[in-house]
Amino acid sequence: MKAKKKDIRALTKEQLRSFFVEEGEKAFRGNQVYEWLWNKGAHSFDDMTNVSKQTRTMLEENFVINHIRVDQMQKSSDGTIKNAVRLHDGLVVESVLIPTPTRTTACVSSQVGCSLDCKFCATARLKRMRNLNPDEIYDQVVAIDNESRLYHNRPLSNIVFMGMGEPLMNYKNVIAAIDKITSEEGLGMSPKRITLSTSGIPKMIKKMADDEVRFKLAVSLHSAIDDVRTHIMPFNETFPLAQLREALEYWYEKTKSRITYEYVVWKGINDKREDIDALVRFCGYVPCKVNLIEYNPIDDGEFQQAPTHAIENYIKQLENKGIVVNVRRSRGKDIDAACGQLANKQE
Repeated sequence: MKAKKKDIRALTKEQLRSFFVEEGEKAFRGNQVYEWLWNKGAHSFDDMTNVSKQTRTMLEENFVINHIRVDQMQKSSDGTIKNAVRLHDGLVVESVLIPTPTRTTACVSSQVGCSLDCKFCATARLKRMRNLNPDEIYDQVVAIDNESRLYHNRPLSNIVFMGMGEPLMNYKNVIAAIDKITSEEGLGMSPKRITLSTSGIPKMIKKMADDEVRFKLAVSLHSAIDDVRTHIMPFNETFPLAQLREALEYWYEKTKSRITYEYVVWKGINDKREDIDALVRFCGYVPCKVNLIEYNPIDDGEFQQAPTHAIENYIKQLENKGIVVNVRRSRGKDIDAACGQLANKQE
């Protein structure tokens, strides 16, 4: 039985160089192929025009390039684009391009499905099938960069890990993807333009701080009262707010990078004065800003967008305490591309 071909993008540059030496070729061929795979985004060995036909055949015999394929692209009336991305094993994830007049942001997925159980999120209703590999995360970014250039005449400016999955439950692969995205041999993007959004896994937040990552951190908070947060996000029982607070203090002490709290206000759930006071207190622990996010219903009666006056109460109290607060209007709602709506409805 013939051995299964290895995904060539699982190899480091050094391993590629060694492979060529073992095959009786010059090591620099490894550099050439590596550049084709990452910097030039080759989808097949035949794309590698400065490599001989004989060498390309040899690569074809030994390896595969497990490239993603954009199966379906939907365009919203507001310019947002949602990609249904098919992976090499047939599974599908979604990624989104979000344009504004000054930037284009890629919202990328890190897992097929999700490991967590947030009640308001459509992705959480999907079973977690597997983690994405670094190249599958990287490919989503390349696809959106191409769309940004094609439809908005400018390269991608920002990346947020806010798509399907909990990035910190796929830490190793997410970090490897970010390393490639920020490398000059990859896309050469500044880590300051990348934000990783987590629901809050304390030990992994500390690990990021210890690893001295240079990207930004956002926390999907939604309540600073344990009982309320556990109702919204049941895993909070395992990682309560006291542990999250300690991890965030550790993060700031190590990185000096302020945190963004993402916060949806729901009618009858977290729209009372005590909810606001708890958030204000929580914001006092480490330098931060708050993004109040418009909610996108997922056919569920329990979670409903709070009325405007409730949002205004949050803004007033936060600003009174000198806390930066932004209201984020959702984009791409008409194609189910907004926050919390990614759920592979075409599957």
